[in-house]
Parts: sequence; structure tokens; C-alpha cells
Amino acid sequence: MTATTAEVHHFQIVAWWASGRTGFAKSNSAPHAIHFSAPPAFGGMDGRWTPEDLLLCALASCYTTTFRSVAESSKFAYTDLQVEVEGCVTRAEVGYQFSEIVIRVNLMIAHEEDQEKALKLLHKAHGLCLVARALSVEQKFQPTVRSSETRMETSPAMSVSVLKQ
Repeated sequence: MTATTAEVHHFQIVAWWASGRTGFAKSNSAPHAIHFSAPPAFGGMDGRWTPEDLLLCALASCYTTTFRSVAESSKFAYTDLQVEVEGCVTRAEVGYQFSEIVIRVNLMIAHEEDQEKALKLLHKAHGLCLVARALSVEQKFQPTVRSSETRMETSPAMSVSVLKQ
């Protein structure tokens, strides 16, 4: 399948070195540059975004916007959504790598009877999330749906294998 011009979207980030193990990154879509550093564990500065933070932020924000779109197209109302992403970096044969990423999604809904549909939409959004699909590391997806009427219901953790084509 050949993509038309309307189906292709380009995004660009420019990063540059500042000093030591720090730098700046800038996008045309945002008015301010982000100051970043290597993680303090690797000799970077405290108080700055790290590439690892930015990757996890990309995943959390992509999932959040993808779920909003899925819920909107399904005419599904919810009252709150919080996405927490945690990554584990371990020593690899060469350097370091993310060995695991856990995505914890907490969705608040108004009515208990919507829990099954909510879980289906949460899983659908994970499958559609562009950043999640771009990662080759195993991801554990852990959605939670809470109703203001009853106790919390949690879906069992689900490993997701990402296939590269």
C-alpha cells in the first residue's frame, strides 16, 4: 500500500549538546526547548529530563491521546485518566537497554456497567498507540478501571509482543 501525501506526517526534533552531559532539544511544534541530561546514575545532572524520561513520557502521552481518540469515536464517556509508565534499564551485552516497560492506566468511569467496554477500549488504545508499537522492548500493559459506585477492578497484566515487519 502506498501512502498518499495526506497520510504521511513528519515530525522532527533537533537536539544539541550544551556542555558536559547536557543538552537542549527543540521541536517546531513547541515554543520552548527542553533541557536534558544523561541520568545522574550515568554522570548527568539532577533536575533535568533524561532521554529515558522522554521515551517514557512519549509512551504515556501517546497512550493518553490515543485513548481519548478511541473513547471519543466510541462515544464513551469517562471522568479521569491517569497513565503511569515505568521503565527498567539494565546492562546489556553492549551498553544498557530497556529490559521492561510497565504501563499502568487508571481510568475513572461514572457507571459500573461500563467496565467491560472500558477495558476493551483501553486495550484497543494500547494496540493503536504509535509509540508503543514502535518499541521493541516487551511491554506489560496494566489497565485499571474504577467506578465511583464500586470498588476498583483490575485487569490481569498482559504482555504484549511487538512484531517488526
